[in-house]
Amino acid sequence: MQLARSLITVALAAAVAASAFAQDRPTLYKRLGGYDALAAVTDDFLGRLAPDPKLGRFFVGHSTDSIKRIRGGIVDFLCVATKGPCSYSGRDMKTAHTGLKITDEDWDISVKALTATLDKFSVPLAEKNEVLAAVAMLKNDIVER
Repeated sequence: MQLARSLITVALAAAVAASAFAQDRPTLYKRLGGYDALAAVTDDFLGRLAPDPKLGRFFVGHSTDSIKRIRGGIVDFLCVATKGPCSYSGRDMKTAHTGLKITDEDWDISVKALTATLDKFSVPLAEKNEVLAAVAMLKNDIVER
């Protein structure tokens, strides 16, 4: 029983220390460089997806204005997801992607494109991993099985 109490005390102390560290650390939004950095990353990422032989089908038939709205939605979504000062008024990921028949292969191609974009902008490994982990949590809402 004493050992269990000691382990609980250590675990609580570690959780408090981690929470204090997280509060002192700038948000991912700030560490990535803010809104302009997210916009640049989005532009590069979309620039990789649209010409891709497999993923280009998702961009066919969109007007220039429609592509701008998609871009703006992605930037706002990323801003909110990284704890930035934006608001996202778009649809949830499941609704936005239902019916597009996005496959695991499509997902893998897009993650590789995002990784290449993050590498192009020299995003530090810790932040890159945070972005990729956040994106990975969306897979079940985006990929249709």
